[in-house]
Amino acid sequence: MGSRRTDAHMTRRSFVVLRDLNTPNAEMIWQLTSYWTSLVTPLIFGLLLQPPLTQPSVITQPNIVLLMADDLGIGDVGCYGNDTIRTPNIDLLAKEGVKLTQHITAAPLCTPSRAAFLTGRYPLRSGMDAINNYRVIFWNGGSGGLPPNETTFAKILQQQGYSTGLIGKWHQGVNCESRDDHCHHPLNHGFDYFYGMPFTLISDCQPTETPEMDRVFRGKLWLYTQMIGLVTLTAALGRLTGLISVRWKILTCLVGFSLLFFVSWFSSYGFVQRWNCIMMRNHEVTEQPMVTARTTSLILRESISFIERNKHKPFLLFLSFLHSHTPLLTTEKFLGRSRHGLYGDNVEEMDWMVGQVLNAIDKEGLRNTTLVYFASDHGGWLERQEGNRQLGGWNGIYRGGKAMGGWEGGIRVPGIFRWPGVLPAGTVIDEPTSLMDIYPTVVHLAGGVLPQDRVIDGRDLMPLLQGRVEHSEHEFLFHYCGIHLHAARWHQKDSGAIWKAHYVTPIFRPLGAGACYDRGFCPCFGEGVTHHDPPLLFDLSRDPSEAKPLSADTEPLFDAVIRKIGRAIEEHRRTLTPVPEQLSMYNVVWKPWLQPCCGTFPFCWCDKEGDN
Repeated sequence: MGSRRTDAHMTRRSFVVLRDLNTPNAEMIWQLTSYWTSLVTPLIFGLLLQPPLTQPSVITQPNIVLLMADDLGIGDVGCYGNDTIRTPNIDLLAKEGVKLTQHITAAPLCTPSRAAFLTGRYPLRSGMDAINNYRVIFWNGGSGGLPPNETTFAKILQQQGYSTGLIGKWHQGVNCESRDDHCHHPLNHGFDYFYGMPFTLISDCQPTETPEMDRVFRGKLWLYTQMIGLVTLTAALGRLTGLISVRWKILTCLVGFSLLFFVSWFSSYGFVQRWNCIMMRNHEVTEQPMVTARTTSLILRESISFIERNKHKPFLLFLSFLHSHTPLLTTEKFLGRSRHGLYGDNVEEMDWMVGQVLNAIDKEGLRNTTLVYFASDHGGWLERQEGNRQLGGWNGIYRGGKAMGGWEGGIRVPGIFRWPGVLPAGTVIDEPTSLMDIYPTVVHLAGGVLPQDRVIDGRDLMPLLQGRVEHSEHEFLFHYCGIHLHAARWHQKDSGAIWKAHYVTPIFRPLGAGACYDRGFCPCFGEGVTHHDPPLLFDLSRDPSEAKPLSADTEPLFDAVIRKIGRAIEEHRRTLTPVPEQLSMYNVVWKPWLQPCCGTFPFCWCDKEGDN
């Protein structure tokens, strides 16, 4: 209609001009009319022929805020089915954005899962998964960590002009060969600014709590020390009373051995709080040991300050919460508020912190130019109990939990994205996705290029999040416990089935329980696991709780599915190359010459936050 009205108007206008050709200025008017017509006509045709916009243009280089909880179970969040722990701010994120229901971690423990998150690669590709029972970084003074030759998404965004900051937990190592080389430090992996714990929060950081780190092994060391001390004391008393004939030289050697054995382990395990529970700002140790009463407020303050300082240019903020890992540091304001004791209080405080960060984004007018992501590094820790107190999380309907490489409860976590105007609000996506997908997603949004000299296992999620494609790019996902493959899943896109084969599962104790309560952690190998041949097979689309394993008698496709997954595993293994083991026994043990120290070693102490 509009174009026809324009044509009629032009016709009447031309008629008037032709009628008045004999007037004195007719020739000038005709020339002007012809001139303007020659300019306007191409413009009109250009507008008419321009294709319609079918997709809102994506803002180039959005701000990116990544929020990662520690040990949070998928069943601990309201929008994933919990109706007793209040998480209104996380729930609002899901309401205003996209919620993923099959968001899978690459490992069921902190260090390897976060290594995969940062690099977009299965952790064994970088040597960040364990060959032994020490499956995480154990000491700030260890030599293992995220290798310097790994390219994190922070490093690529830094090259793209982003201001990059990490606030909170790191747990990817600090030094390699000397106390100040910082080869594994966040600033060596693409972050311009770091404030937080280079290690992870543990109960040893809270003097009133029962020690957590290597509790069983530490108990054995105490027992051996007492036994050696008893033998030494008996020999000395026997020599003094004449009841036992022992040469003084032998007795001296025995005393020396006793002292040496005690010092060899007590110099590390006797000072866990001093060595591991520290806070750093960039390369500087600011608290040693950390003052836990103010940690939460400092982390929140630093996060908001980073947003305010960098609001005028693209920034990446990775807020890596210390919540909800034991000892569940919770401020007095939130104590006793939940229906689930200290753990519930801690989760509700973390949700409040999420709200404060979102408020800071809104206050600076960055809401529509900021992609916000929320997830947990792995499932909740079922075995973490003190008496009648449950100090670990809940994984909802999903079987298993933290440290279990195959069962869904250890690897299926919350996954929420919000970007107003770009991602459709209130969307739920029931497709297999991975924490490794964050890597290519944010690199793409920043205008960067993925490394071409290595395998990247993650996939760009933007087409799926925006609804431009129906299915995830992941056909297969592989589930490791340490370096041991425990399970694999196949997304059969044409049928909607999600087949999952378990080759190794942990043995739960006591029998009939849903976790390894006798050990505190489920093992990856040895006497604590069962090998399955043929593997246990589940269809997660029909049985997400993994309660009813299928067999050749109950599932006609059983043999075909097992063969298909087996071929995928063989192909996957052909892409693996040998790399140095970052969690080897040598790299895991405490080395005094690598210990970050505020002061002169071994007299390491400072409280620079208190001084300020």
